Amino acid sequence: MFKTKERRSGGRALKGRLVYALALLSVALSLLSLVVILGDALADGLPYLTWGFITSFPSRFPSRAGILPALVGSVWLVALTALFSFPLGVCAAIYLEEYAPRNRVTEFIQVNIANLAGVPSIVYGLLGLGLFVDALALGRSVLAGALTMTLLILPVIIIASREALRSVPKIYREGAFALGATRWEVTRQIVLPEALPGILTGTIIALSRAIGEAAPMIAIAALVYVTFVPLSPLDRFTVLPIQIYNWVNLPRTEFRNLAAAGIILLLVVLVAMNSVAITIRYRHQRKAV
Repeated sequence: MFKTKERRSGGRALKGRLVYALALLSVALSLLSLVVILGDALADGLPYLTWGFITSFPSRFPSRAGILPALVGSVWLVALTALFSFPLGVCAAIYLEEYAPRNRVTEFIQVNIANLAGVPSIVYGLLGLGLFVDALALGRSVLAGALTMTLLILPVIIIASREALRSVPKIYREGAFALGATRWEVTRQIVLPEALPGILTGTIIALSRAIGEAAPMIAIAALVYVTFVPLSPLDRFTVLPIQIYNWVNLPRTEFRNLAAAGIILLLVVLVAMNSVAITIRYRHQRKAV
């Protein structure tokens, strides 16, 4: 009997060590792949990442080529996408989590939101082409691109915001209701401030995805070669992923090095956006303590 227990205990310990080793190997391979990719991009692109590269327009000559229109276009796109997606996503999450009745209709909506979060981005690009570019006659403008990206990341923001709202303890709501507060007062003054760091973190992560997407922008035909900076939401535009994709397909090696420099710049923007999310959460945690 004791031998059987020892064998079972030894078998569980062996399985635990195997799972630990497999998990550690997976992490090591992932980090190694990331280091190799980043190292290759830094080695090729860092010498080309100059102030002139950031402030210049694209050119047929690699020594004169820059990324300014794509950088400004990406800033326009992310700013408008945040302006549209954040209030819509948060309001939808508040309704579904705090107000919506628990019935089949609500469950149907929740399931479809989760499914929409996994739809390939090219599908949203085709939807944006048909709806915003053609049906609403917005043309191939920054506004059409931002609305398309809003559709892309809206399910992610709704899901992240609902999780943040759900993480607020129920005792906070019950205590406020016991003091005579209305549901809106509880939501606005108690629940939303507590959930705000999680909501902002999810929103910034979703926007980080939007800034790196190229397929929807290709679908709505954002320009590849741009010699101007978009000055309004109705102007034509290009974005960093499309400019990088264009340089990669050009035959000369210098253009591929420029693409590597563009990748580094894109990663810097993504890291900066994620750093904002980490800073927001850290400051809220300090205030809570």
